[in-house]
Amino acid sequence: MAVEPLAIGVCSWSLQVKSVPELRRLCDRLGLNVVQIACGDPHHADWEEGDRLPQVARAAGFDLTGAMLGFPGEDYTTPDTIRRTGGFGNPADRPARLERLAWALDRTRALGLGDLMLHAGFLPEPGDPDRKPFLDTLGKASALAQAKGVIIAFETGQETADLLRRTLDELKCSNIKVNFDPANMLLYDKGDPLRAVEILGPDIRSVHVKDAKRPTTPGAWGEEVPLGQGQVNIPAFVQALQKAGYRGPLCIEREVGDQEARIRDIETGARVLRKCL
Repeated sequence: MAVEPLAIGVCSWSLQVKSVPELRRLCDRLGLNVVQIACGDPHHADWEEGDRLPQVARAAGFDLTGAMLGFPGEDYTTPDTIRRTGGFGNPADRPARLERLAWALDRTRALGLGDLMLHAGFLPEPGDPDRKPFLDTLGKASALAQAKGVIIAFETGQETADLLRRTLDELKCSNIKVNFDPANMLLYDKGDPLRAVEILGPDIRSVHVKDAKRPTTPGAWGEEVPLGQGQVNIPAFVQALQKAGYRGPLCIEREVGDQEARIRDIETGARVLRKCL
């Protein structure tokens, strides 16, 4: 069944679940059935079902919208540590991560999905000697996904919208799109999320709805906060998405607090989004 345009959903890893029955129970509690699901890499968010995840998740009745991959060794302790360890940024990690991507593409298809979200890593600026090798790697990722019939959506935040726009235009890969996270742009201090929607609009494939405040100390993280309490301006963000022609789901992501605190914040976030819609 097709997901309704701008349907409110949740990212499975935000609920810190370990099994599909637990995810089912919490989604029922939240009144949400639209889910972007962690594909089962143990370094990001593993599942008790293991290799049975696709079969069990598909039978649970969720409206699944896409899978999410995290790579082993990614370190989000500080912006600098994730710059060094994130995505395809480290040349030494690229072969192994392309192999992990190939696994995730198979898992995505087994889940009955055609979209896989991940962080590409910090994109090198034009003139950086690593820019061409980095883009070559993204081209290889695109080819792997194309062979499986999967669209890759790189998550925003680790670069400005202008740099991501230029990169997409240079790559010219029809199956590389954007997973837009407005809060990441604030957490990494990479520009105005509303302007970024205008720049990236045609390529926004999916959305993580999250709120945050910019860092007050250079080189430090900003602060993730519940929806409506940060600097994204959630009503204006939803309007900007609509103006840009986005018709996909709005999947709430919350990555701070214990499980109960996250559930409360996601409930609050769903109420905020319903008012916006």
